[in-house]
Parts: sequence; C-alpha cells; structure tokens
Amino acid sequence: MARPQLSVSPYWELIFDADGDAETRSRDRLLTGVAQHGVRDLLVFAHGWNSDRSGATRLYDRFFTHVPRLATTAKIGYVGVVWPSMRFSDEPIPDFPRSVAATTTARPTLDKDTRHALLETFPGRATVVDQLARLLDQQSREEAELDEFVRLVRLLVDLVPPGPQALFAADTLAEGVPQDEPEMFRATAAEVCGEFGRALARVRSPGQASFSLPNPWEGAHELLRQAAYFAMKRRAGTVGERGLGRVIGQLAERSPRTRVHLIGHSFGGRLVSFALRGLPEGVRTVKSVTLLQAAFSHYAFAARLPHDSRAGGVLQGQQNRIDGPLVCCYSEHDDALGTMYPLASRMAGHDRELHEVAIGRALGVKWGALGFDGVQAVPGTRNMKLAEALRGPLPAKGCVNVDAAAVVRRGGPPAGAHSDIAHRELARLVLAAGRVRGPAAAPDVPPG
Repeated sequence: MARPQLSVSPYWELIFDADGDAETRSRDRLLTGVAQHGVRDLLVFAHGWNSDRSGATRLYDRFFTHVPRLATTAKIGYVGVVWPSMRFSDEPIPDFPRSVAATTTARPTLDKDTRHALLETFPGRATVVDQLARLLDQQSREEAELDEFVRLVRLLVDLVPPGPQALFAADTLAEGVPQDEPEMFRATAAEVCGEFGRALARVRSPGQASFSLPNPWEGAHELLRQAAYFAMKRRAGTVGERGLGRVIGQLAERSPRTRVHLIGHSFGGRLVSFALRGLPEGVRTVKSVTLLQAAFSHYAFAARLPHDSRAGGVLQGQQNRIDGPLVCCYSEHDDALGTMYPLASRMAGHDRELHEVAIGRALGVKWGALGFDGVQAVPGTRNMKLAEALRGPLPAKGCVNVDAAAVVRRGGPPAGAHSDIAHRELARLVLAAGRVRGPAAAPDVPPG
C-alpha cells in the first residue's frame, strides 16, 4: 500500500493491528527517521473509532497543516497512528463539510461500504454480517426477528474475545464488580432497541418532544453501532498500552532527546491515554497529552469515584507519567458525547444501576465523557476557557480542562460537533501544552 502524502514533513505513519502489535516496517521507518531528521518535538496523533485509513489521513493533514505556520523554527516531526477501527458509511467524515458527508437515511440499512467495514473490522464474520443486513432490509414486525438481530450483534463483536483485548474495556474499576458483557445485551431486544431509538430522536431534534413511537429497527441499527463502539473501545486501550506505549519506549532508547506530544481524538484519546500505562519504567519523553473530544469516562483518571469510594478510574495516576500537562478539550455542543455516549456507557455493564437513572443528559453526571465536560474528580485540575488557555501560560503539570466550545460547535447529526476539531486554535493549544519552541503567528484567540 502506498504511503500517504501529507502537506507537512517529515511525516510517518505508525500502523498497529487489533492486538497492539506494530507493523514492523512502519515502526522501523519512524525510529530511524526521527534520528536522521534530528526531530526535537514529535507530534503523535491517534484517530477515533469511526474512521478508516483514508479518513484518518485526511484528518491528520487538516490538523497538522496549521503547525508549520505556528512554530516556524521548531524542528517538528509528525506521526499519524493507524489502528483497525471502522467507519459506518452514514457517519460524516471528520471535519468534512456536510455537503460531501453521508447523512442518516430514514430507513436504516447496511450498505455495501458498511458491510465491507464490518468484515474488515471483524474478520471471519461474513455470514453474520449478511444475516444482519437481511434482517435490517426486511425490518420484520416480529419480535423474534429483533431478538435474532441482537443475538447476531452479540456474536459479531465477540464480547469476551480471546487474547489480551478483554482486559481493556473498563473505564473504572470497583472491587467485586465484574467487567463482563455489556448490559445492553441483558435487557430484552425490544427494550434496548426502543431506548436507542428514543435517544436518536433526541439527538436529531434536540429540545423537541416526540409523540410517535420510534422505529425499533432504527434502535437496532444504533445497537449495532454501539456494539461496534464497545469493541473499538476495548481495542483502543489494547493498541495504546500494548502498542503505542512500547514504541514510545523504543523511541526513547533511540532518540532520548526527542520530546513526544500525544494527541487523540474520540477513542484516539483513549488510545494515547492507555499508552501512558504502557510506557516502560523510567521513560519521561512524553511532554504533553492533548485530548480532543475524548470518548471515555470523565472519571478515568480519578483515584476515587464520587458515587463509589471503593472504585477508581482505570487510568488513575497515569497523568503523572507525563513530563508536562494532560490537556482535555471539551464542548457542550458535542451531542454524540452528551447523549449517546452516556447511554451506551450505562448499558455497557460498568455499573449495576441500569434502570435507576433517567435517560438523557442527566446520565452525564455518572456516565459522562471527557469530551463533554472534562476531567472530573481529580484534585488540582485546572479549568480554563480556550481563550484563556491560548493567552497562557498553561500549567506545567497535572490535568487541565479547556472549554473549546467557542470553536468545537459545527456539524450535523449523527456526529455533530464531535468531529469538528481541525482548528488552528486547537493546533496552537497542542504546541502550548508541549511548550514547543518557535515563534507563533499573529494571535487568533477566540472570543470568551
């Protein structure tokens, strides 16, 4: 496969498989190239779960293109992490105008591109994918057909897979609380599909009451998407800890003076955060981590959960592995994280109180995402507006929440503002977090 050409240089692609093993050639090109180019600051960007390789490359190009004009004299290298995620074809491509992005149809189906993506993401499941597609096409009124669809989704995503991936699904850890199959597969098919259908209606028409019953097959289609979300969540942690963390350690041996700056969007934020847990002992070359609309629990870094003093975040204390700050960008406009994420998380078996909380944004207090309201329950976390953060200085260590709603606000359903991240201001924030040397261009501080 041809190597992608980006508008920035030097650029390396770093490829991982589902178990976190790095493709040898891409890893070796990176390790050798960083030393040859004398790179002082290396920006490492990981895409989210709803992306394919070409979409990820376009996102990296759109984000990185701002950097050379912001740090004209810095010796910067660029890395795009490619991991086996997938993109449903009805999802907008990150940061592409709505006019060229696919939109959600009134009748949910599995088109050819989505089938292909499912087959690549879950190899060996061709028969299952074909059966799922047939059931969605038929949309039978029989409850047994809906039950069969849910059973097939469960089979597709392989809830307790062989190998290491089963260890990376949790966001929080509690004594005596098993991390097993998602709760979404314990409720009846009618219940779970109806719940997802109602949530979809709220995302598409915020603030408007709906008096019609949702099509359960729309909820079934969303169940498939969220089941894939669960599998990709597990995979992002695997690739981060077993893959990227190890490569950063190898890079530290080869180029100990190179300063590494990790950037992650959506589940890519989870990936780069788990990379901290995979760093070899004594490696201090990670100088900053910037999370852009990160799709994992806002309690992931907490030592204790507000609602359960026995439990803590799965990444508690990992921010201390950074020789610099962990900057978490969030936006109230991100409906994907404000509504669908807490619903899916509540239904993912990470808590035993499935039916004790009303559906909606009230879920966000307990099942909220970092990209919607920032790091929670970590003492000393600094909260800043984007304008303040860009004026600086940012804290030298610890967690920093940056309200990026001034720029992260565009897009339509179903992704909405979640993928609206390729902004010059956010590129400036990455450089500021890492204290990357080099004079910046004229300020472009957003209002507020």
